[in-house]
Amino acid sequence: MPVYLVIAYGVFWALTFVLLLSIWVRQRRIEREIKTLSERVEDDGARDRD
Repeated sequence: MPVYLVIAYGVFWALTFVLLLSIWVRQRRIEREIKTLSERVEDDGARDRD
């Protein structure tokens, strides 16, 4: 098996892993932002009822 083919597969899998990692990090950040916004909306709604 040519060395270039092994290198190409390695680069492909490394880039795939980096892409998946970046998607996972962004997903977690968005979930935290949604949770924070939900809490703020609940707090504002509770304050409006008082």
